[in-house]
Amino acid sequence: MLEATVSSPAFAAFFFASLVLAVTPGPGVIYLVTRTLTRGRKAGLASVAGIALGDFGNAVTASIGLAAVLSASAAAFVVVKLAGAGYLVFLGLRALRAAKTGHVSAPIKLLSPFRDGFWVSLLNPKTALFFAALVPQFIDPHRPYLGQSLILGGVFVSTAMCTDTLYVFAAAALAPAISARRPYGKYVSAVAFIGLGIYAAFASPRSSR
Repeated sequence: MLEATVSSPAFAAFFFASLVLAVTPGPGVIYLVTRTLTRGRKAGLASVAGIALGDFGNAVTASIGLAAVLSASAAAFVVVKLAGAGYLVFLGLRALRAAKTGHVSAPIKLLSPFRDGFWVSLLNPKTALFFAALVPQFIDPHRPYLGQSLILGGVFVSTAMCTDTLYVFAAAALAPAISARRPYGKYVSAVAFIGLGIYAAFASPRSSR
């Protein structure tokens, strides 16, 4: 049934491109690694799920034309971009406050990292622009565009979800050694999130994740 919508050569080429892009470390990977090091593997995996849902949301919006609006309107792009950056800074300030007060949430509620990952991903307009720029390169003009776009978006999201999960497991394996050597490790999350927020506010639209 897949070949009825997306040609096999286009599917294979897009999968390879998605794998290369997904495995390349970027702000999303830094976010996941930081979340895993500070909150544990379960929180990291919950963040992966949230980011995947946010990425797919961006794929859908790109498919129905929001990416075209963001590309045409500099104001709309800046508003969404700053909203995402502001949310990252908010997460950093929240983590900093928790570190100063010594508050530790136990047990870890997985809804929080899932929700944070979703909003961090969804409020990244560069992801929608990324899908709008990449997906058309693999579209067969003689087949339904929307179906192809959604399937290819799903391929990228699934691929990124797998590579992100590997990063989470790697970070979880290193977490005990890092925690033992860094007495101020509880501040890592706050600094990383605030730094990512500043990066997201000033970064070029070329990088999607």
